[in-house]
Amino acid sequence: MMFPKSSAHRDKKMLQACKGEPCYLRIPGICIGGTETTVPAHSNEQAHGKAMGRKADDRYSVPACFACHAQYDQGRLFTRAAKFSMWRAAYARWEPVREQKLYAKSAAITAGNKKPTLARGHV
Repeated sequence: MMFPKSSAHRDKKMLQACKGEPCYLRIPGICIGGTETTVPAHSNEQAHGKAMGRKADDRYSVPACFACHAQYDQGRLFTRAAKFSMWRAAYARWEPVREQKLYAKSAAITAGNKKPTLARGHV
């Protein structure tokens, strides 16, 4: 019996939040820093929706530079468990920042502002 393949939950806001952010994976000796090559790096864990030929849900993504993202997805320097640990640490740092960023943007739009401002202390 075949089961239909489920699709990942896509949310452009989650992906756009990564834009302009520094790398959160910060793999020592790999990370190139800056924001120019930062893209969303999705979790590779099944618990987050990852499956064969399917990315995890967009809410399970962190900003990562090109080099860290490539090492996380295709690199062989780290075990799978080590990669999961790195991604989880990055997500723990990113999730509150992303929520603040999305909340500030949502609040600004609700208030009628076209350009949201971030709360003081945002890094």
